Amino acid sequence: METELRTLTARLLAHRSIPRSDALARRALVDDSFRHALDNRLASVGLQLLDNPYAAHIAVGLAEDMREPVFGQGREYAASNVGLTRDELAWLMVIWALIVLPKRERQVNRRSLHDDGQNDMFGAETPVEHGEAVSGALSEASLAADFGARLGGKTKLNFALGKLARLGFIERRGGQVLEGPLLDVLLDYRILADRVIHGTLADVLAEAGHRLPAANAFEQAQAAQDIEDGEE
Repeated sequence: METELRTLTARLLAHRSIPRSDALARRALVDDSFRHALDNRLASVGLQLLDNPYAAHIAVGLAEDMREPVFGQGREYAASNVGLTRDELAWLMVIWALIVLPKRERQVNRRSLHDDGQNDMFGAETPVEHGEAVSGALSEASLAADFGARLGGKTKLNFALGKLARLGFIERRGGQVLEGPLLDVLLDYRILADRVIHGTLADVLAEAGHRLPAANAFEQAQAAQDIEDGEE
């Protein structure tokens, strides 16, 4: 087991994220003794495994008690510990809301992007889908048209998307923005979904013609994630 632990830890540090379908990632999620040893190893250097059952990847991040000692000396920590400006953080939140919230609603209801809800009578019993089957794409041109006036225009959007792609939050393909490996695992759905759906951003998105899940769908997703977190 020692070799597997060293390998997984090194891969998490080198690549920042690993698909949850990977053999060692799956072992960390289903083998209690292996997960306990991994948690202890990461904790010994101030890290923790980041995972939620709806994210397609697992990642490694700072343990909560290490955030202030590591990042607290820099003034930029008040805005971001990955070097994002406030405008770039705003773009990240818009993209997260438009990709992850609808995705989570589909995952909880066991529906794909193209499912009308009538194809599977036993959808609630099927495994949670990940990836492009449930995660939609956003047009860069539409983002600029809908939010550019508020967030600095097309040039700032293009710069922000480049940085978000380098950090692993998104992927860019042919003018489309897709979910990156870290978008759903680094940003905490339990905290952000409530703030988005019941906050000012919901009004901004609605004004631009983007529908967010209803509050009851958000609560259902919260409850489902709590259950699946406990079962994983």
